[in-house]
Amino acid sequence: MTTPGPLALVGGDELHPGNEEQDRVLVEAAAGGSAFVLATAAGRQRPELAVRHAVDWFGSLGLTVEELPATKRSHVTSKQNAERARAGRFFYLVGGDPGLVPKTLAGSPVWDAILAAWRDGAALAGSSAGAMAMGEWTLVRDRMPGDDRRRYLPALGLVPNVAVLPHFETFGHRWVESAASASPHDGVVLLGIDERSAAVWQNGEWSAYGPGSVTVIAEETRRFPSGAAIEGVPAPG
Repeated sequence: MTTPGPLALVGGDELHPGNEEQDRVLVEAAAGGSAFVLATAAGRQRPELAVRHAVDWFGSLGLTVEELPATKRSHVTSKQNAERARAGRFFYLVGGDPGLVPKTLAGSPVWDAILAAWRDGAALAGSSAGAMAMGEWTLVRDRMPGDDRRRYLPALGLVPNVAVLPHFETFGHRWVESAASASPHDGVVLLGIDERSAAVWQNGEWSAYGPGSVTVIAEETRRFPSGAAIEGVPAPG
């Protein structure tokens, strides 16, 4: 029986110095295999630039990364792209628009192939909107741009009962009140992750990585600094 690879939920400001700790975990798990960046969340914001940054950043860490096209539904229903994904050993979903990732990827052959590869030991990560998509729900603006009020949309559901709040130390903390009041049911776990920091699932437990911290908001609020085991977050499914 194979063991799933590491899963990293990054709080944003990815592909910059300060992310080395969690990114080296991912690079090590890739073991030199095929490595892909998905610019799904950046589909309306120059996705080619996000890909270029990922290639440069992970290249500096010793890993050759290429784009797995995933900004259109036709990309993620492609048999060829799904076959490439199934053979992959590393997947990184960059930040951008939190509503785009589940809308584009959910139920697609490419996402199914990524999950199968992860369950066989590949590394999987998402930052900001990419991390939000890994939960059961993602949070989008309730109304106008700049509105701190958030509403829930179904996400990819890899981490059940969780909604991720990235950029937590800069602006994500402002979403807590509306996210708590709009919760789809009692017991939703809000996972606040600081920029350049991550909640990483590996070897059967969650741990905090990076220069910031991870905050778990459920019946009580608990903050976990870098290096700490994170409690209160469900295992990925």
